[in-house]
Amino acid sequence: MSKIYYTLTDEAPMLATHSFLPIVKAFTKTADIEIISSDISLAGRILANFPEFLKEDQKVNDALAQLGDLAKTPDANIIKLPNISASTPQLDEAIAELQKDGYNVPNYPSEPKNEEEKAIKAKYSKVLGSAVNPVLREGNSDRRAPKAVKNYAKNNPHRMGEWKSDSKTEVAYMTSGDFYGTETSTTIENDGKYKITFYGNDGSSKLLKDFAPLKAGEIIDSATMHLNSLKSFVEKTLEEAKEKNVMISAHLKATMMKVSDPIMFGAIVETYFKDVFSKYAEVFKQLDINPNNGLQDLYDKLKGNEKEQEIKEAIAKTFENGAKVAMVNSDKGITNFHVPSDVIVDASMAALVRGGGKMWNKEGKEEDTITIIPDRSYAGFFEAVVEDMKKNGAVDPRTMGSVPNVGLMAQKAEEYGSHDKTFQVSADGNVKVENENGDVLLEQKVEKNDIFRMCQVKDAPIQDWVKLAVNRARLSDTPAIFWLDKARAHDREIIKKVEKYLKNYDLTGLDIQILDVKDAMKLTLERIREGKDTISVSGNVLRDYLTDLFPILELGTSAKMLSIVPLMNGGGLFETGAGGSAPKHIEQFIEEGYLRWDSLGEFLALQASLEFISQTKNNKKAQILADALDAANDLFLANDKSPARKLGSIDNRGSHFYLAMYWAQKLAEQTQDFELSNHFKKVAEDFKNNEEKINSELIGAQGKPQEIGGYYFPDFTKTDVAMRPTETLNKIISGI
Repeated sequence: MSKIYYTLTDEAPMLATHSFLPIVKAFTKTADIEIISSDISLAGRILANFPEFLKEDQKVNDALAQLGDLAKTPDANIIKLPNISASTPQLDEAIAELQKDGYNVPNYPSEPKNEEEKAIKAKYSKVLGSAVNPVLREGNSDRRAPKAVKNYAKNNPHRMGEWKSDSKTEVAYMTSGDFYGTETSTTIENDGKYKITFYGNDGSSKLLKDFAPLKAGEIIDSATMHLNSLKSFVEKTLEEAKEKNVMISAHLKATMMKVSDPIMFGAIVETYFKDVFSKYAEVFKQLDINPNNGLQDLYDKLKGNEKEQEIKEAIAKTFENGAKVAMVNSDKGITNFHVPSDVIVDASMAALVRGGGKMWNKEGKEEDTITIIPDRSYAGFFEAVVEDMKKNGAVDPRTMGSVPNVGLMAQKAEEYGSHDKTFQVSADGNVKVENENGDVLLEQKVEKNDIFRMCQVKDAPIQDWVKLAVNRARLSDTPAIFWLDKARAHDREIIKKVEKYLKNYDLTGLDIQILDVKDAMKLTLERIREGKDTISVSGNVLRDYLTDLFPILELGTSAKMLSIVPLMNGGGLFETGAGGSAPKHIEQFIEEGYLRWDSLGEFLALQASLEFISQTKNNKKAQILADALDAANDLFLANDKSPARKLGSIDNRGSHFYLAMYWAQKLAEQTQDFELSNHFKKVAEDFKNNEEKINSELIGAQGKPQEIGGYYFPDFTKTDVAMRPTETLNKIISGI
């Protein structure tokens, strides 16, 4: 029997799975395929890491670790839905919810006071940020808009904001003292080990990371973000914004870059409220207020304090007298500074570009903004987009070309600012990366509170990445551009390898270039305005940014992309699009029983997964299911059965019904397998005959609050009831 491992995740994708997975299981069992659920939600990951704190009946398997092992085998066939890349505030909320439900997991000790708390914090580090992605991504990424999705977007263009040449929107970034300016990089010649040590100017030393393996051919980097330089830059930018009467906004990646970017976010918040943090330093110390967690955490901890009102008034006065700040939710008064995970740079900047360079102000109106993206490593990418839009106006979804992406990410490639190689130093000194012989491989001079980061990129993933880029360019007959900046230390090392490995292929008839990020953006935008496609070949972080920006411009969302990860050991990972809008959608569902989340990415991933089974397991029925699903997806788009925008219209659950009906119809119509055709004829008839009744039951379930038993750790039975409210549909599905 063939197996597909289907991830259970968080928020809106989790809700959608409760509705869609029973359909998937019913259809796939006809091809002797077993669907195995794996809980990699934030709550599930917390429980898996702390079995010693739980009762026997509360313990869960470490599904993420099991999937990680599976991803290294040829048998891997994993469908991965978007999951929460947790910031510290989200982690704290999830812990509190679990504790309320009787799970005695420990609190997260942001400042460990003893060895026990250090061990707890180390375990939670496996849960924070993009913990899931490095484990599962044992291959490089191939993301593109399927033809049917692209055609639908051209025929049904989404709204684009108007860009004006006199737009005041701009990208503000540091000119020195950032990761880009301090980065050093080298390629390792021989196998060995490395450790990271801080050496204080006072003669002290501290081991930051004990010996870990290095392989010949690996690229390693080190870089420092000087916090004083960052704060000076922010102060200057705030002054300029106030002078020009332009709104400001901060755009970071406090989820994926879970160590570095919350600190940078905190530095921006602390600089804006400099006088408040200075005046109330003692109160903030007593309440353990950390600017890295944002204003919401500050407000929560102030509740009931004798200084609460006074401090809130001081904050309000700062807002009144300082530069205008962009809003996340104007109606609820949630600013860009409230929660670090609310404004994730790839999604927020893509939305800004689509919106004509504007964000929301406190009156709920769109306004130009100076976007603070401190580090130059990627700020130039967004600057190039903004400048192009000012000059040439918005792109047109009806005519624009497409930008598929081949992304380097296998084996934790370019995991910047997150995992076990990023630290905030506690004193002035030097951080050295040394091998087992005591040789210094990399070194950074640091001052107190600076952020040091190191990164590794193994050689095999780079070779695989180049191969994937060449294959994609040839298969689609499309030019491919490697987005690499020769002025950046890390990229210079990558360029050497790309040039070397490209020589292994016959490139006759192919157009493959290596361009600086800004030049690559300029040429790509030039081509898409002419209706031409261009493959972007990029590193891991830029992959994230590109695969949000271009799909949002082309399709209106990045959730409709086909995302395939050919795993390096022969398996397959099929991702279902980005989850940036997932929090808003689950909130709406809980409040009024309407789920706007679009599962098209899930439909596309399932089709690719079934096709993979057919190819690797010689399962002919799987291919028939895949072909029928492909045709059903076309019909689904042609008949516009994606969730609508308004209560009382088709929502996520209704979209699943129509996908199932079209899938059954196409299976009944096919002539390759009489048994399958015969089996699904009655199913298709039942769907069609009950269409009106099912729709009535689905619409009738809308318009009232939903009880699912928790945000991070919902009750599965209650969630099933909420997401499967039509007995008519449920009966047909269970009878397949």
